[in-house]
Amino acid sequence: MSEEQAQGQGQGEGAEVEAGFEEQLRGLLAEDAYTIRPSAAPYPAIRRRGVVERRRRVAAAGAVLVTLAAVPVGAYAVGGSGGGSVTAAPQSSVSASRASTPTPSPSPTPSGPAGPATPGQLLDGITFAQAADGLEKCLAYNRDREENGGGIKLNLGAADSYRIILAMNSTGDTNAPGDGMYVVAVRDEPQETRLICNVKDGEASGLNTSGGSDRLPDSPPVLADINGGKLYQQSFLDKGNWKLPFRWGFIGTVVPSVAKVTVSYGGATSEATLDHGWFVASGVLNQQVTVAPHIKGYDPDGKLIYDSDKDKTYQKTLP
Repeated sequence: MSEEQAQGQGQGEGAEVEAGFEEQLRGLLAEDAYTIRPSAAPYPAIRRRGVVERRRRVAAAGAVLVTLAAVPVGAYAVGGSGGGSVTAAPQSSVSASRASTPTPSPSPTPSGPAGPATPGQLLDGITFAQAADGLEKCLAYNRDREENGGGIKLNLGAADSYRIILAMNSTGDTNAPGDGMYVVAVRDEPQETRLICNVKDGEASGLNTSGGSDRLPDSPPVLADINGGKLYQQSFLDKGNWKLPFRWGFIGTVVPSVAKVTVSYGGATSEATLDHGWFVASGVLNQQVTVAPHIKGYDPDGKLIYDSDKDKTYQKTLP
């Protein structure tokens, strides 16, 4: 082969190499250009994704607002950011899920006196609420007198330390005009106390109290209350001229061996109610009387163990 032929052949081969290299370079540049400037995502796909995302955010915001509406006032604070988003910042340990179905709180236990052993100890249509209110008024009346120097400090305490054992109408007389309501209440602690409270026209008008037990070592098994006479008699100023009909009551204490107590007054006999160591009897007089109630007590076998007619300490006639 001549030198010219060899030179021509070399140039041809070089042109082929150069052309192949140029084609390869163009391919690489095309790939790099695609990498640097990728083709735009299809518009329909972007729009669908945007719609889904907006719906998701709206639903989430709606769920937050619904939850906040179910949460009690003060449980959550709502604040809006500059971008308009709504966030809930917890202000207590109550979670939103539990707040939507709150557990009912137990009702507070009402304060006040305890009730009697039987409904029959609330007479003449007087409700327990009315009797309890009367007791509250009489205790307030006593506190007011003590604070203003008008009475001896009795330390009668609050109404919730007492138990009401009798409530009945009271009949006015010459000594205390005007009809009203008697409420009798007792307590055991801090010392035995008995109150006879008189309420007229919605106001306390009188209060009789005794502190400590009337019982002595030789007291009988049935013992009439030493100041209970105001419940079964009218003023001695009206002797022989009582207002009739007259609602009367009778109270006293019994020992555990007493199972039954009867009280006879004005020709009628009533069986007393036994209430935590107290006995309570009542009735209505339709005639003038001069003899005090007659009391009898029986043991569980029905044996008579007390008779006021045989009790030398019992006042058998009215003043």
